[in-house]
Amino acid sequence: MTQLPDVSNAPTMADVARVAGVSHQTVSRVLSGHPNVSAKTRAAVTEAIKQLGYRRNSAARALATRRTHTLGVIAINTTLYGPASTLAGVQEAALERGYLTTAVHLRTLSRSALTEAIQHLMTWGVEGVVAITPQRDAVRVLAALGIPCPVVTVEGGHTLELPGVSLDQHLGGRMITEHLLAAGHPTVWHVAGPADWLESEGRTAGWENALRDAGAEVPPLLRGDWSPLSGYEAGQQLAGRVVAPSGHGPRLTAVFVANDQMALGVLRAFREAGLCTPEDVAVAGFDDIPEAAFFPPPLTTVRQDFASLGRGSIDLLLDQIEGRVRRTTRLTVAPELIVRASTARRRTTPER
Repeated sequence: MTQLPDVSNAPTMADVARVAGVSHQTVSRVLSGHPNVSAKTRAAVTEAIKQLGYRRNSAARALATRRTHTLGVIAINTTLYGPASTLAGVQEAALERGYLTTAVHLRTLSRSALTEAIQHLMTWGVEGVVAITPQRDAVRVLAALGIPCPVVTVEGGHTLELPGVSLDQHLGGRMITEHLLAAGHPTVWHVAGPADWLESEGRTAGWENALRDAGAEVPPLLRGDWSPLSGYEAGQQLAGRVVAPSGHGPRLTAVFVANDQMALGVLRAFREAGLCTPEDVAVAGFDDIPEAAFFPPPLTTVRQDFASLGRGSIDLLLDQIEGRVRRTTRLTVAPELIVRASTARRRTTPER
């Protein structure tokens, strides 16, 4: 039988204050992440906590303050890299600020599913909700629910009156397209994500606007569902554009794929067609998944800063919970272009 720890002699907040040489109230401020604490004092309290092995009694704190220091998270499609990584960023940021999280994972979107998720979180006494809602319909439903606590969206866009934080997807699509144009490609083809995803919409708009601004022809786009299989099927269609253009659009020498997993499928389809990347056709993705640097060849992509997305969402939510006023309730995080071998121009390929 597992022996439960003896908590009868557990250190208290008063013990931490005594060792750190500060007041009980100062320890409380440090534990709650209050900004009005000097770095020196915060370090002293943190050291005392480690030295004593102090653990907060969450139940007692909730009774005394009527606050649970628990946040709810609603996440959709967390089997995909982007939503899963965003969820991890939110949970880590909440923990850094002294809050626990309870998450509800939804596979499909509906008003009833979102309503049930909110009701579930309310039973846990959450003080606010972060909703990772990369689909436009999810944001609309969320805005209409009248949730009885503060709410912040992540990747929900900024078209509705809800506080939110999003990656600048448009800038990411533009950056990768301009990179390929600068490498000498006359235009850039695109394998887009699902039409109902805001992330896909932003990346596609960035791609198209970059081409138009450069005076380049805009090829017809193909769509996938974020999976490697859908990328593979798109790659099979695109391969014919490299070898023998049919007259329906410009010859293909470069393709921007809306996520790295679909790009993996595109690369395989090209290899099976006897095409070399980047010699015959350059390929770029989006997300910078951990495997992207090990693709054959290593994949040029756009990196999302999931940690910043998480911190931004928690900052916005806690500002509402704690009554602070901000100049803006909508934050945008900049992406980063990561250039690797898949877009290098090693030689000029003659017209076939």
